[in-house]
Amino acid sequence: MEFRYLGTSGLKVSEIAYGNWITHASQVAEDTARACVNAALDAGITTFDTADVYANTEAESVLGRALAGQRRESLEIFTKVYFPTGPRGHNDTGLSRKHIMESCNASLKRLGTDYVDLYQAHRFDYNTPLEETLRAFDDLVRSGKVLYIGVSEWKSSEIKAATKIAREMGLDRIVSSQPQYNMLWRVIEEKVDPTCRERGIGHIVWSPLAQGVLTGKYLPGQPLPDGSRATSSEGGEFVKRFLNDDILQAVQSLRPIAQECGLTMAQLAVAWVLQNKNVSSALVGASRPEQITEAAKASGFILSSDVLAAIDLALEGVIVRDHRMTVSPPDRLS
Repeated sequence: MEFRYLGTSGLKVSEIAYGNWITHASQVAEDTARACVNAALDAGITTFDTADVYANTEAESVLGRALAGQRRESLEIFTKVYFPTGPRGHNDTGLSRKHIMESCNASLKRLGTDYVDLYQAHRFDYNTPLEETLRAFDDLVRSGKVLYIGVSEWKSSEIKAATKIAREMGLDRIVSSQPQYNMLWRVIEEKVDPTCRERGIGHIVWSPLAQGVLTGKYLPGQPLPDGSRATSSEGGEFVKRFLNDDILQAVQSLRPIAQECGLTMAQLAVAWVLQNKNVSSALVGASRPEQITEAAKASGFILSSDVLAAIDLALEGVIVRDHRMTVSPPDRLS
């Protein structure tokens, strides 16, 4: 396993990170979740990402129990705040000081740790002043409950505004962005990625496999595989955007490219996002231990310029690049 710095911070993370969105406490039983976490640890993965909203807090609890007994200093544990959990009361969402502070304390209890390495704003909050949000995050850093601050699915303009305010107020800076990014979904490349590069912000990208589509398991003109994410009520809306025959046919044309590289299609997809040097880590989930073991082998693999060009040619016409696709909910959920 190779390691990279998280942006220009001093924190090193594993190139492949284990994420438990949809899987823990949703798609897989806890014993399987533990087996997947153990497979990640065996593969050299030290970075684990979750969020309070995943499985309505249960994913954090499962991850905390799965990591119990590990040397805390050898792990990087990330979580997030924004979406409502529990009874969904009128203050149980957004990035207000009240919600951030209460959510962080609850996440620490569920994860069984005194601090998280990275605390991320899961979406942008249009109803709370940025100054209030950034001050609350800074106070968590100063208290020792949080070591670094990040954001997820923020627009370039929102990142610029936040970094400007943090600099002017002398607050702890944002070090990471967690966007969706893969061969098919490249919406960060025009604006978000350049903005992050300028400000020393590294990416922890989610869905490098396009919700499993880039593994090649979904075939054009064929029924959806039983038990696949596309047949699940959890996260199904994210995969459906990729399930048209034009995309699926293009994805199948990646198969000989992967074979020529000596990689599986999943490994090719993970290796592809890691060619972007501003990607600090690729988030991979798993419903079976062998999936995380396979993905981890993509760490450190360098794709040649010819291979990258062949990938672009194979996917020509089905790549989404529109930067306007990076969006947060327009108003607080309640």
